[in-house]
Amino acid sequence: MRIFVNDKPLDLLAVRDVEQRERFDHVYEGENLTVDQVKLEDDVLILHPSQTCIISLLQRLRTRRLNKLDTLTLVWTDKDALKKFVKSRFLTIEAAGGLVRKGEQLLFIHRLGKWDLPKGKFEKGERPVQCAVREVEEECAVRVKAGPLVLKTWHTYTQNRKNILKKTYWFEMECIDDREMAPQKEEGIHDIAWKNHEEAKLALINSYPSMRYLYQMYLKKGTGGCPLKNVSGGFLLFLLPTGCRASSPLHFLHSDAPPG
Repeated sequence: MRIFVNDKPLDLLAVRDVEQRERFDHVYEGENLTVDQVKLEDDVLILHPSQTCIISLLQRLRTRRLNKLDTLTLVWTDKDALKKFVKSRFLTIEAAGGLVRKGEQLLFIHRLGKWDLPKGKFEKGERPVQCAVREVEEECAVRVKAGPLVLKTWHTYTQNRKNILKKTYWFEMECIDDREMAPQKEEGIHDIAWKNHEEAKLALINSYPSMRYLYQMYLKKGTGGCPLKNVSGGFLLFLLPTGCRASSPLHFLHSDAPPG
């Protein structure tokens, strides 16, 4: 399970899921570990952290700009118990959205100064796919046909002094009619556009890490009509500006999904 906390990827794994410790730059272990002993830089692995340590780590992730941190991975023997504990620290809400295809193009929206994908919160009694279709059609004024579930993403934010964990279901969709396509401006959407793979890569530079991760997983799974020729060895070959640090906001994360 991967959660984006303040745009930083937090992976929650079972011991059996950790195959290559050497890929991590910093490895820590022990229930007596404190957050001040952890160097939050590059790729960090923590085995068997205590609940107290996890609470402190979540607080640090939420409240500090950890520009040198790429990923943080927490490992317990019982992954379900770990996930349940981390989720208990947030109020969880559900949303759904779509990766809408027209040929080899995907539909993007521009909201709050960033390129994004259409999505929104559940209405009472809605199933995930119903919410996804409704939100896409409302935000973009297009008609779509829903396909399979691609991925569920998780990210956190703070609203009214509450720590929110948003679970978003993402469905592949096919555009049926876009003749009246227009942005839903009352929702803060200023532009919408069809983008091919090269255009999508550029748009995602000015987007959220969770959206880049979603797009990578979409291509890796091969569920869509987007070209897969630029995917190699489990990584998506994004073009980054010369001198861009791996830990900078332009860093495109590994496309290997953490189990569960």
